Amino acid sequence: MSPPSTYCWPRCRQRRRFCGPLWRYPMSLRNDSEAAMAAALLDPARPGPDDLRFSVHRNNVVAGLINALAETFPAVHALVGDEFFRAAGAVFVRAHPPVSPVLIHWGGAFPDWIAAFPPAAGVPYLGDVARLEWARTEAYNAADMPSLAARALAAVAPERLPRTRLTLHPAVRLVASRFPVASLWADVTGRHQGSRPILSRAETALITRGENTVSVRAIPPASAAFLRSLMAGQPLEAAAGAGMNEPDFDLTAEISALFQAGLVAGITADNGSGSWAASSM
Repeated sequence: MSPPSTYCWPRCRQRRRFCGPLWRYPMSLRNDSEAAMAAALLDPARPGPDDLRFSVHRNNVVAGLINALAETFPAVHALVGDEFFRAAGAVFVRAHPPVSPVLIHWGGAFPDWIAAFPPAAGVPYLGDVARLEWARTEAYNAADMPSLAARALAAVAPERLPRTRLTLHPAVRLVASRFPVASLWADVTGRHQGSRPILSRAETALITRGENTVSVRAIPPASAAFLRSLMAGQPLEAAAGAGMNEPDFDLTAEISALFQAGLVAGITADNGSGSWAASSM
C-alpha cells in the first residue's frame, strides 16, 4: 500500500471564481447580438467585433480558463507539459465552456474528454489521473459533516449488525484504474516515496478530506470492494461479502480503520421490526 499523500491549500478560491463579464451569464443575455458576442469569445472561427480590444479580451478569457483548468489538474499538466496542455485546454474550453461563473464547478467533463483526445493516446493513464484530480476537487468542495466515533456502532445490538448500514463522509471518493493511479499522481506531484510506479499494476485510490487537507492513498482490492459496497448503500453483511471475494480481508480491521480515519458520518441500524434508526452519536 502506498503511503498517504496530502495536499493543503487555502479555503479562499476567489481568484479562480470568475473569468470575464461577457460569457458570465450566457442564459440571460439580453439579445442575439450579445449571445453571438459571448460565443465569439471562446471560438475564434465565429465572427466578432472588428476590434483589437475584443481579440485581446478573447485571448484573455480563453487563457484564464486554461489557467483554471491547470490549477484543477496539475498532475495532468505536468505529465503532458505546458505547451500540450494549453493547446488541448483551448480545444476543451471551446467544446465545454463554463455554464456558471463559479469555476470550482467547471472541469468535471475533462477526465473523460482527455482520455478520448486522440493526441493524448500515447499516455493511456492520463484520463484516470485526471479522474483522481477531479475527485480531489469534489472531496475538497464536499459538504462538511461531523464524523462518528466507534462507540456509535458499538451501541448497535450484535444481531442487528449484519443489516446495519454505514454512511461515509460526503468527501470520500474512490478512483479505480488498471494503472497505478495513486502512485502515478504522487510521483508526478513529488509525493511518491520509493521506486517508480509499475504501469502494469492496477490500483484504487481512496480520496478523503481532513481539516483543509485532501489525502490520496492506494488501498488493497479487498478494502476497495468493501468501501464501494458501503458507498452503494449496502448493509455490512453484503459489504463484507464483497470484501471477502478478495484475499486478506479483515472486516474488524476495515471497520476500525474507517472510524479511526473519521470516514463514517452516519449509521442506520435495523430496529428489529423492519424499521430503521439513524445514529449521530
